[in-house]
Amino acid sequence: MKSENTPFVGGPLDGRELQVLVGPTGQPPKWYEVPVPDEKGGPPTVYTYERVPAGHTKRLGLPRGWRYVYVPEGREPRKWPWTKPKPKPEP
Repeated sequence: MKSENTPFVGGPLDGRELQVLVGPTGQPPKWYEVPVPDEKGGPPTVYTYERVPAGHTKRLGLPRGWRYVYVPEGREPRKWPWTKPKPKPEP
């Protein structure tokens, strides 16, 4: 498998550059989650990072490389297009 060095910004991995596996399109995954085990044996803490472009080319504005930015509130649950929206509570 192919990998590329990707910098991390914010959170516990701030300033580090890790090798991240890339997919068939040559891009790293949209989200990168780092589980950290709890010392007391509880559920692990998960640090979430989102992929953003590291820069853009001048002429076409294409992304030039990627980096991961820390998202403290975590990742939103996936929404499938065929699920019904939850009804809003009436005041």
